[in-house]
Amino acid sequence: MSADVLEVLKSRRSIRKYKKNVVIEREVIEKIIDAARFAPTARGNEGWEFVVVTDENIKRQIAQKARYGRFIEDASCCVAVLYEKDFEYILEDMSAATTYILLAAKALGLGSCWVASYKKEHSEDVKKLLNVPDNLELCALIAIGYADEEPVRNKKPLSSILHWNKYQRK
Repeated sequence: MSADVLEVLKSRRSIRKYKKNVVIEREVIEKIIDAARFAPTARGNEGWEFVVVTDENIKRQIAQKARYGRFIEDASCCVAVLYEKDFEYILEDMSAATTYILLAAKALGLGSCWVASYKKEHSEDVKKLLNVPDNLELCALIAIGYADEEPVRNKKPLSSILHWNKYQRK
């Protein structure tokens, strides 16, 4: 990846508007998912699997099911992050893998947005739609595409959130 890591971390924003009908090359998507393999895991479990959805009809159905993911329909692809059920650190591991996907997408010039899907009302319907086996849990949906917006978000100053040695009310 060519982008400076700290710049990627500081500039990544959730993108909910995508340029329509723009295909992302398969090898670019594979680079993004490959980066997720290197996310930290509890006990080295690596119990994740990923389904990349590029089919317009399936993306539309996912968008209809995920109440806060309507924009998935317009993204070039949607990544379903799956994880082995009943693993003790499922949320921690899948959050790390999802974050790596978001950052890799940004580093490669793409926009993305995370749709929380762990035990949400749409989770079982999406699992059925994607033919996900029962031993896996849907943890996240990630829309990825070429951004058609540049959201600006002002962050709190570091001094308002950083404490040294003990918490001190500001």
